Amino acid sequence: MNIRVYKIRPSAKLPLRAHSTDAGMDLFYCPDDMKNQGIPCAVLQDGTYTLSPGGTCLVPTGIKVEIPAGHMLEIKNKSGIALKQQLLVGACVVDPGYDGEVYVNLHNTSAETRSIAPGQKVAQAVLIPIVTCGVEEVEKDVLNQKSDRQSGGFGSTGLM
Repeated sequence: MNIRVYKIRPSAKLPLRAHSTDAGMDLFYCPDDMKNQGIPCAVLQDGTYTLSPGGTCLVPTGIKVEIPAGHMLEIKNKSGIALKQQLLVGACVVDPGYDGEVYVNLHNTSAETRSIAPGQKVAQAVLIPIVTCGVEEVEKDVLNQKSDRQSGGFGSTGLM
């Protein structure tokens, strides 16, 4: 299966799978002269994008993606960027009906300003099949009554 990608700007890079068996395709930062109003980011003269400590920015990729019906594109962390630079991806789901530019919701969790150069990898995208469902309200709590788990929650089964 292929996904169709349109480069909004000539300098944009197509998503790239580094190895044929990789789940994700790398996404790259592509400057767009945007002002990023009200968001604690800056685009420097050379196109380098800076993220303040604790800041969140929408990083442009310069691409539009046609998502096949029954799928979504989930934007996820690049492990090296997350570990070494502490740049983490926030909630990013690209639905099949979305036809705008793909942005990466990037959070700087470090105590230092981080920079992203034009063309640098910022995240990875994974094409995921989706199952849609309806929602049915029930009048009585009859959910999961066959389970011995009950409503324990986080950590309720212990560490080992």
